[in-house]
Amino acid sequence: MAESSGIFDMIGPVMIGPSSSHTAGVVRIGRVTNKILGGVPEHADIIFYNSFARTYEGHGSNRAILAGLMDYRTDDKRIKNALDLTEEVGLTYKFRSIGSASTFHPNSVRVTARKGDKSVEVLGESRGGGVIRIKEVNGFDSNFTASLHTMIIEADDVKGSIAFFAEVLSQDECNIATMTVSRKGRNDLACLILETDSGIDDITLQYLKKRKWVHKVIYIPDIDK
Repeated sequence: MAESSGIFDMIGPVMIGPSSSHTAGVVRIGRVTNKILGGVPEHADIIFYNSFARTYEGHGSNRAILAGLMDYRTDDKRIKNALDLTEEVGLTYKFRSIGSASTFHPNSVRVTARKGDKSVEVLGESRGGGVIRIKEVNGFDSNFTASLHTMIIEADDVKGSIAFFAEVLSQDECNIATMTVSRKGRNDLACLILETDSGIDDITLQYLKKRKWVHKVIYIPDIDK
């Protein structure tokens, strides 16, 4: 079944150019990485693939990903100066390009970001019009858009865990829009990613974090609001 299109897909975001896919989408991937990490990284290793590998400097994708990592929105005028502004926040970075990665979307970027003793690895696709899809988080399949409220849960692969999370959110009157489950192996570490139509209360997040078999709960509100 083909994915439906919304008004955002057709007209794109309010943005600093030159390109919705090479600039705005990349900013959003950087912002998602910032939210998962919990702040501006101290260092980021960034790999551009395929079309991005050939055009990331000329189309400003290098500035865009750094702007996103510094949590700038797509319409922030500072994007144009992001390469220089990284020094003010103590962000160091390294770019690489891989021009032939046949299994990846043409506009793909992988970011490995570190802050203190925390690190995160994110693989994102910029699909045009500022629309993105986060394909991997820390090696787990993820497949979310960041256009809804998103919760990332790493937990032991215990029986009934998915039903448990769904029930907790239902008590919060929170409707689940999409769900992606990935695991290292049977009865091993699993990652559950839930996109919801409405925000999740902090008390619900704290309740989930206190379960002994839950290792990590990351909440990303709709980054476009």
